[in-house]
Amino acid sequence: MAALSALKGVTGTIYSNVFVGLPVPEGDLSGQTIIISGSNQGLGYEASRHCLRLGVDRLIMAVRNIPKGEAARLELLKATGREDSSIEVWELDMDRYSSVKGFAARAAALPRLDSFLANAGLATNTFSLVEDGERTITVNVVSTFLLIALLIPKLRESASKFGIVPRVSIVNSALHYIAPLNEIDVDHGDAIFARLNNKDTANMAMRYPLSKLLVLFVVRAFAEKLEKSKGPLIVINTPNPSWCKSQLMRESSSAGTRFGERVLARSTEEGSRALVHAILCGEESSGQYLDNCQVKRPSCTVTNAKGARIQEAFFSELWGKLEGISPGIGL
Repeated sequence: MAALSALKGVTGTIYSNVFVGLPVPEGDLSGQTIIISGSNQGLGYEASRHCLRLGVDRLIMAVRNIPKGEAARLELLKATGREDSSIEVWELDMDRYSSVKGFAARAAALPRLDSFLANAGLATNTFSLVEDGERTITVNVVSTFLLIALLIPKLRESASKFGIVPRVSIVNSALHYIAPLNEIDVDHGDAIFARLNNKDTANMAMRYPLSKLLVLFVVRAFAEKLEKSKGPLIVINTPNPSWCKSQLMRESSSAGTRFGERVLARSTEEGSRALVHAILCGEESSGQYLDNCQVKRPSCTVTNAKGARIQEAFFSELWGKLEGISPGIGL
């Protein structure tokens, strides 16, 4: 079953990139405030351009490097003809929990917040520890959901005050179909984070796909938690832009992958359409994996009985970790 799921992921990506063109986002973002992380280049930059084209009132570019963010801001202003006040650049370093918490505190003072597009991510073959865990998992999973959890009060306040349904979208990948389970299999008994932080057994070649599988588990669990809570509805989903031309996988680049990228990969602009679609689509997308701008069934690893056990165990561990990082965090 796992082999069939992996085959589906590979063939689906090839089919999508060869035969499926993504629709250019259409909608009205006037009056809205949107945060996009990792927005000084690649998919985040192009998603920012689309949001500005659709009239977003206040775009916050959350970036690790302020000078690069400011340069991207100037390029976007020139390209879109928007006023200076439409774009702000805020520092956000996903390697540091203190930066994530500081960013969330700053966001709490915003008059409103309509959407957060969590585009910032990391793909590396090198094992290293930041904060209390392996860096890929810290950045792609722990810090991402720490920030989301800390933004929930502002999103709910905005929902009540302005009568909106806020959106949270976390970028995913079809690579989740090929993610191995040995480091997160609950049948092994040990704590999942402890295994992920073990340098001797870490499969770093597959760590990025695994991080995206974990994102799917958490999005599904997070959506359930939000639905059961008493606050206003917040849509949370996880879109796959498919294989795109970018610098994300540069560490694992080879002559073969570079050739494949030239032949098969989408442009970053087209891939970004999937991300903007995710913060525009309806309530039916909450808790869902989006592919080609449609709700799609993810890998059977996510939906089968073992996946359900992994989801429950990992979300429990993650939520406990978030409580330790920011006591009192809750929905």
